[in-house]
Amino acid sequence: MRTFIIALLLPVAPVLAQGGPPPPPPLQPLQNPVAPALNPTTPAKVDLGRALFWDEQLSSTRMTACGSCHFSSAGGSDPRSVIGDHTSTNPGADGVYGTPDDVTASPGVVLSAWDGTYVFETTFGLDAQVTRRKAPSTVGAAYSPRQFWDGRAGTALVDPLTGQTVIANGAALEAQVLGPPTSTAEMGHVGRDWSDVAARIALSEPLALSPGVPADLDAWIADRSYPALFGEVFGTAEVTPVRIAMAIAAYERTLVPTQTPLDTFLATGQGLTPLENQGFQLFGQLNCAACHAGNRLTNDTFRYIGLRPQGEDLGRFEVTGVPADRGRFKVPTLRNVADRAPYMHTGQFATLADVVDFYDRGGDFNGPNKDPLIQPLNLTQQQKNALIAFLGRPLTDPRATNETGPFERPLLAREDQRMPTLFGTASAGTGGVAPHMVALEPPAIANPNLTIGIAGGVGGAPALLAADLATSPFGIDVAGATAYLALGPGLVVVPAGNLVGTGAGAGYLSRTFDLRGLNVPGLRLYAQWFVIDAGAPGGLLAATEAALFSLY
Repeated sequence: MRTFIIALLLPVAPVLAQGGPPPPPPLQPLQNPVAPALNPTTPAKVDLGRALFWDEQLSSTRMTACGSCHFSSAGGSDPRSVIGDHTSTNPGADGVYGTPDDVTASPGVVLSAWDGTYVFETTFGLDAQVTRRKAPSTVGAAYSPRQFWDGRAGTALVDPLTGQTVIANGAALEAQVLGPPTSTAEMGHVGRDWSDVAARIALSEPLALSPGVPADLDAWIADRSYPALFGEVFGTAEVTPVRIAMAIAAYERTLVPTQTPLDTFLATGQGLTPLENQGFQLFGQLNCAACHAGNRLTNDTFRYIGLRPQGEDLGRFEVTGVPADRGRFKVPTLRNVADRAPYMHTGQFATLADVVDFYDRGGDFNGPNKDPLIQPLNLTQQQKNALIAFLGRPLTDPRATNETGPFERPLLAREDQRMPTLFGTASAGTGGVAPHMVALEPPAIANPNLTIGIAGGVGGAPALLAADLATSPFGIDVAGATAYLALGPGLVVVPAGNLVGTGAGAGYLSRTFDLRGLNVPGLRLYAQWFVIDAGAPGGLLAATEAALFSLY
């Protein structure tokens, strides 16, 4: 019986005539992935990759690490992706929020220039931009021959500085690493290239912004610089894009969910409940395994399944230019899928029950290349329950869920209470529009380029940024605006210039500050923007909320 059930997970083939070839052998438990010969995995390289993967200094604004969008506890995806949350919503192809093509995805960085100042972005303003697709999983990604939903990271690692092929095959992970750090939405500033990224890392203290580093990783780093770590791993201290990609890929090859109840079942025939077992059998009988095949539960192909109209996101077509690839996306692994909500590349389904319902109704849209396997299934509620049960515990490696073993990680700066916090109420300006404070970056004394911004003021008006060592929690009236600063001897006021933009609510500005001279960990600074605005309802000034910056 076990052999029969396991065979159901194998790719579906046409019915063979009597006397045809024998059926394929039963599946085996998942084994570790194979690294390319030119990037062998070593413990030190994995440690270097783990440090780089979780270091927010890899991004221009020091807000985003590779790991920011890829928590193993969230199935290798982004726990910040929450349906209906504006901070993780991309308005989709129509550019309008609150319409059916909205995508629930990942907050990236505020659009910024080379000097750290913010640039107004048409859709997101001075808010963190949100990616146009939900973050794919890093848990088990090491097995896939192509990375990203559209497969644009292929098998070769090409040096972004020289254009030379470094690894010709089996290097999809390495190739993938080279994308996000120069993306102006995900991690980079306008015009950033890999020379900038490598130079930033070479000058950064490893994981300087992290409030908590695992003991084993901290012991390996041992207060050394990144060049020293690169020297141990690669033989010389040079920090290069290729070496960064190799190290991060080596770490990602350890994020493999090989200890699931399914693996126990494949090895012993034991470990599934009756309901989970029923779901396992249905998974094969309903042809789910035609795409989610093998012990990884994916065949790495690209399919259009009628999730959204093809024209909204062309998917694989953007890479190949082949008309049949319009709207096709990569079939994801289902290992640890229960931790990965919301689902699909659009992040539009909140639960696995929603996903099962989608397949039960045969998809939501049609197209000339819609996969013929997507047909109404007419499932009973009992069958749906069984499928959901199989997709849950049997496919989940608890080490990833609990972030233990190879999935243990450094904490991010955003998980620390010392990140800037806003308080108070903004005072409206012209047209009754209140400006708002933009304070998103970590106030670490190692940060040479902390950016503080204002958005929503009246365009062209002069702006002042005030900072104080103490606060007035109930506020003080200043020319019709409420100041939440003590206005005592510790007050500093910086004339920042006129807001860029025209009209009520359209003005914005930002300024950068080098915190390295404030070597006082624990110092609390309170800041607030004021706008000289004759049209403000309360008088002469409009003001943002205040922000608390606790240096560390």
